[in-house]
Amino acid sequence: MAKPQVEVRRSRRRRNTVSAYREGDTVVVLLPARMSRAEEEHWVAEMLRRLQKSETRRRSPARASDEALLIRCHELTGRYLGGRAVPSSVRWVPPMRTRWASCTPAEGTIRVSDRLRDVPAWVLDYVLVHELAHLLVPGHGKDFWRLVRQYPKTDRAIGYLEGLSAAAGLRITTDEEE
Repeated sequence: MAKPQVEVRRSRRRRNTVSAYREGDTVVVLLPARMSRAEEEHWVAEMLRRLQKSETRRRSPARASDEALLIRCHELTGRYLGGRAVPSSVRWVPPMRTRWASCTPAEGTIRVSDRLRDVPAWVLDYVLVHELAHLLVPGHGKDFWRLVRQYPKTDRAIGYLEGLSAAAGLRITTDEEE
């Protein structure tokens, strides 16, 4: 993996803490102004390591392949849907214009937008549970949402996706009750 662009920001007000975050393609490292160049080098390397570890932990292993998506669906249906929703295939597809994912219940197929490859694992899990529920209940009525809400982070994931859609200027909405 290529080393990211790093911007170091020093602050006289910052006394002991060091922190880092992503700002676009740049990693911003915040340091106390009094730190030496050697300490700066140490902390930049350490914060890059921590940031990568954190980002890796949040990503779903299901993002690796269609097969990994299918395996994750089997785990999720067993955990939240009593093992009743069994897809015939699950695959990553090029970004959809108006959806995060789609399902064809008659064929048992689920398609997931490539836009979701880098979302946190709990968000991808919500989308998969949502599509798995469609294998059991078409539409977005009360019975459908009763199934989906078995996933404990449903509301949080919906909020995440709404924010992602708004921030990216997409017109993707979450299908709340019809």
